[in-house]
Amino acid sequence: MKPHRLLSGLAFLFGTVIALAADAKDPRKKLVMLIAEPEYDTATSLATFTTQFLAKDFRVTVVSGPPEAGGSPFNQIEEIADADVLLVSVRRHTPPAAQMAVIRKFVAAGKPVVGIRTACHAFALAAKQVLPPGCADWADWDAQVIGGHYTNHYGHGPITHITATAADNPILRGVKTPFDSAAWFYKVSPLQAGAKPLLTGEIPGQPTEPIAWTFKRADGGKTFFTSLGTTDDFKDPSFQQLLRNGLLWSIAAESK
Repeated sequence: MKPHRLLSGLAFLFGTVIALAADAKDPRKKLVMLIAEPEYDTATSLATFTTQFLAKDFRVTVVSGPPEAGGSPFNQIEEIADADVLLVSVRRHTPPAAQMAVIRKFVAAGKPVVGIRTACHAFALAAKQVLPPGCADWADWDAQVIGGHYTNHYGHGPITHITATAADNPILRGVKTPFDSAAWFYKVSPLQAGAKPLLTGEIPGQPTEPIAWTFKRADGGKTFFTSLGTTDDFKDPSFQQLLRNGLLWSIAAESK
């Protein structure tokens, strides 16, 4: 990913944020997007997605960090404190301990979390990654917050065929299934107790894996996660509807 693409996407979204947040009486829910990943250019994809699908229901703020894994701080981390929902698109980022405390406090309060793609290993160290001094990881984030069990992914190439397992769930309303994705197929089984699969995927010769699920957390909060989230996924109407529905589900007073 070229740096100017990231900066362009963030600048566009920051401009949108300023305009949306200007009215203190804005009745929309506050959605904070925590973004720091180098593979899928979600800073750009989420900027477009916000404009097309979220402006009616959410006022959006981006809290971003450098895309590379490591201990650099996020900008404007304080925005998370009063968010109604936190969307995470982060890969192996270990911010300063004080910033991780802000994220932990949000989750502990039972507030909703939505994660896409690399969010299942958002704050976990890689095998040879060293935790920088003064920084913090969250090794159990996947189990405690996402509800998954990410171990790795299959190689690039096979197309993932995706089908619904809970067609009556509101998150799948308007999502046309089956559909396909070229995203690397994640190994996430078994899910944690309290997780309910919505979509499953399969590639030739390998076990079926959950692709999207909800999770009732021990802190009382709820999470929606999907291992989809590549640039091509964001162009797919099925994924677009899935992510929009997941965000609306996260702020609904009652949900399945």
